[in-house]
Amino acid sequence: MSQPPRHFLDLWKLEGSDLRAILEDAKRRKAARLGWPKGRPDEDAPGEGRTLAMIFEKNSTRTRFSFDAAMRQLGGDVIISNAVDMQLGRGEPIEDTARVLSRMVDAVMLRSNFHQDAERLAMSSTVPVINGLSDKSHPCQIMADLLTIEEHRGPVAGKTLAYVGDGNNVCASFIHAAPKLGFRLNIACPAVYHPDLQDLARAAQEQGQVFASDDPREAVRGADVVITDTWVSMGDTDHDERLDALEPYQVDEQLMDLARNDAVFLHCLPAHRGEEVTDEVIDGPQSLIWDEAENRLHAQKSILAWCFGAI
Repeated sequence: MSQPPRHFLDLWKLEGSDLRAILEDAKRRKAARLGWPKGRPDEDAPGEGRTLAMIFEKNSTRTRFSFDAAMRQLGGDVIISNAVDMQLGRGEPIEDTARVLSRMVDAVMLRSNFHQDAERLAMSSTVPVINGLSDKSHPCQIMADLLTIEEHRGPVAGKTLAYVGDGNNVCASFIHAAPKLGFRLNIACPAVYHPDLQDLARAAQEQGQVFASDDPREAVRGADVVITDTWVSMGDTDHDERLDALEPYQVDEQLMDLARNDAVFLHCLPAHRGEEVTDEVIDGPQSLIWDEAENRLHAQKSILAWCFGAI
């Protein structure tokens, strides 16, 4: 009897040991190809003979390029499509799309408007489905962020991470990861844009150290890592209301000064400079945003390898 596919949809659904294995594999793969041309496949090439389908309902830079490059470096190939170019964009049921693609490719990455679409795709797919981003979570991004933190500051377990701003999909995936990998997460959001209450309740049940408030100064005080994200995500229609509510949550030098002296700054990009973060912080010596962006490639290679059963 064949094993069910290894989907990568939400970090809370995975074991901490699997997340740790993915991170360690990513470190090893990144180090092993230092100085290599970016198009050269890894020595073990666990994606050889495999094809990844990539479906985009949302615009993308980092997700699209990093997954494409990742699959090539694993020795495999990719097929890329926007949802509007498929029958999916004309009303074909997601379940039917899943059944067809399962017969043509070895894995599917979906960047979706609605998280339930990724879940429906996975339920009917006989190959792994990877959540490249949804309105509810962004697991691949957080794996890249954790990889970046550990490269520069060592094991994330026992560290304090501070997330400031909109309680969005990035915030959600940090909440999902905290109990799995043993870090403290301080969240500061305005009440109107609070984190998902179900995510907070689940983290509490798992004995996660996750603390949410509306005070950015208290969240950042003594933190090892300060994280923010755009205040207006794709699909949000309350632009002016968001900017008004979130203005006190801008990460500037004064806020960073409350963190540890060696604290680092992360932002998944794209950034709206002068809104959620100032130029002085994002371009400053504590910022790791370019390593963070590159690590989307390395983390996703290992996510793919895990989905293929190579980890």
